[in-house]
Amino acid sequence: MKFRVLEQKDAKPVTELFLSVFSASEDDEEGRVICHLASELGSRIDNVDVHGFAAVYEASIVGAIFFSRLTFNVPVEVFVLSPVAVATAEQGAGVGQALIRFGIQEMAERKAEYITTYGDPSFYSKVGFHQISPSLIQPPFELSQPEGWLGQSLCGERSTFSELGRASCVAPLNDPVYW
Repeated sequence: MKFRVLEQKDAKPVTELFLSVFSASEDDEEGRVICHLASELGSRIDNVDVHGFAAVYEASIVGAIFFSRLTFNVPVEVFVLSPVAVATAEQGAGVGQALIRFGIQEMAERKAEYITTYGDPSFYSKVGFHQISPSLIQPPFELSQPEGWLGQSLCGERSTFSELGRASCVAPLNDPVYW
């Protein structure tokens, strides 16, 4: 398994991966919604506001993740990890965890200070995320499941962002359906 930065040439296999994974795990509608999000984020990869990473096995992309910038009224480097997909046949083998660890390391090298995500605490805790209060780092929209708002500091401090206010996100995530 190799890990690398996503490139524009990866657009089709990445969107197909998200469609397949979310259609199988949820339903066809969810597959289309998340596929659209992945496509929009993939087209905006600039390695400044949107970053993408892939797990590759035998020349095929078997996992993909995106980190996109959250902005506040103060200068701080905060990114949200979303969405994440690992090919159904590869799930349970540690591919997702290894890919996320790779992405977090890359984001730390790119000077990100804090990473958030919105998902299953039992999964994301395995890669260093912990529950955070939506009042600590306020997400762009009200969360339907606040217990899934997770974060981790990449600079060693867990609670340095108590005065940030509400986050703004990149255009593809700026829809309450994702929150």
